[in-house]
Amino acid sequence: MRRVKKAIIPAAGLGTRFLPATKAMPKEMLPIVDKPTIQYIVEEAVASGIEDIIIVTGKGKRSIEDHFDHAFELEHNLLSKGKYELLNEVRRASNVEIHYIRQKEARGLGHAVWCARNFIGNEPFAVLLGDDIVQSDTPCTRQLAQQFERLQKSVIGVQNVPDDQTHRYGIVAPLGKMNRLYEVDYFVEKPPAGQEPSRLAIMGRYILTPEIFDFLEHQEEGAGGEIQLTDAIQKLNESQGVYAYDFEGTRYDVGEKLGFIMTTLDFALQNEELRKPLLQGMETILEREYSNSNKN
Repeated sequence: MRRVKKAIIPAAGLGTRFLPATKAMPKEMLPIVDKPTIQYIVEEAVASGIEDIIIVTGKGKRSIEDHFDHAFELEHNLLSKGKYELLNEVRRASNVEIHYIRQKEARGLGHAVWCARNFIGNEPFAVLLGDDIVQSDTPCTRQLAQQFERLQKSVIGVQNVPDDQTHRYGIVAPLGKMNRLYEVDYFVEKPPAGQEPSRLAIMGRYILTPEIFDFLEHQEEGAGGEIQLTDAIQKLNESQGVYAYDFEGTRYDVGEKLGFIMTTLDFALQNEELRKPLLQGMETILEREYSNSNKN
C-alpha cells in the first residue's frame, strides 16, 4: 500500500492582489498575526505525516528560504536573554526538511507542480496551496491522505461555495457519494456563471498519483492562458479515476484582501492575549462607523 510522504507547496505567484506590499516581499510571507501564511501550510503538511517538502518558488522569493533556515545570531540572542518561548517558536520554523526549486516561467499552477516532478519521482504526493489555510481537528491533508491510503486513487479536497463564487474555482461534477467522499464525473476550471455543474469547489488541497506529470507535460494552456492543474486532473480522472473529499474544518481564503483581513481578525481573536483588547478596539471602531453613518 502506497503512502503519502512528499508534498509540493507552490509559492511562485506574483501576489498582484496585494501590491504594493508584495513588490519586494513574497505574498506567502505576509503574516497572519505573527506567523507567515506559508508557515501555516508547512505546519499542516508536517502534522499530516509528510516527510519531505518541496517549495516551488520564483524570482524575489529568497526570504521564504531564509525563514525556514536557522538564524544563529537571533537564536543565540534569544537564548542569552532567556526568551525561551520565542526561541522555540523561531526554531519551530527551521526544524523541517524543505527543498526548493524555481519556476522560471510564470505559466500557472499546473506548470509549477510539473517543475517538482523529479523530486516526487514515482510516488503519490500532496499539493498544498498557500492561499488556503484550514483549521481542523485532523489536518486537512491528513484527511485526504487517509482516503488515498484506502482507495489508492487521487483525492481532491473540496467544500461547497455560494452560487456567486463558483466562477472563481475549479468545480467538481459529482456522481455517487458515500459520506463525505464523491466519485467524480468531471472537473472544470472556473466555469462561467450559471454553467457550474455543482457548488463543490476545489480548495487548494490535493493528493495526486505521479501519472499526473504525464498529462501536465503535454497540457495545453487553459483558463487565463495558463497551464491549469484542474485540466490535467480531469485527464487523470478519465484515465484512472479521481475522487473528491468534502473535508472537515474551517477554510480561510488568504489569497485576496478581504479574506486575508478576516482571517487575521479571526486568528487574533483565538489568541488569549489579544482577544479582549481586540474586541474592545473593534467595538470602538464599530461605534464610530455607526455614528458616522447616522450623520450621513
